[in-house]
Amino acid sequence: MFNLRKKWTVLIVNGPNMNLLGVREPEHYGTLTLKELNRQIKALARSKNVRCLFFQSNHEGRIIDFIHRCYRRADGMIINPGALTHTSYALRDAISGTSLPTVEVHLSDIRKRERFRRVSVIRQVCIGQKSGLGMESYFRGLEDLLRHLDRLQPRS
Repeated sequence: MFNLRKKWTVLIVNGPNMNLLGVREPEHYGTLTLKELNRQIKALARSKNVRCLFFQSNHEGRIIDFIHRCYRRADGMIINPGALTHTSYALRDAISGTSLPTVEVHLSDIRKRERFRRVSVIRQVCIGQKSGLGMESYFRGLEDLLRHLDRLQPRS
């Protein structure tokens, strides 16, 4: 299963408007707040010997600065770029430039939303994408990331 001898560090990055979870369009994003979501991610991560560094910003540059500042301290990243998914080549380049194994996640199914939301410019530089599963997207994304990391550094 997962390499429990190694304590992984994972960045959990949330983009624009994720601070409005629980308020903004609950029919798409649910009623769980970002604080509650982070608490549940942290509990799952702790059970898998993972340390999480959480970050949310409504500003593209701050997200990129956080990735640049922290990527050397992390083994991987889970990112919900919000609307930056569809527009931010700068964020795409930050992920690509750091070579940090990254899973893109979305609470709603972006393939079933408005036409402009169906394309992710981030996807090609990520090891995977989980979409449309609510908070389970984060959980499955974390599990996929840990399997990937375990393959990179197998148990001895």
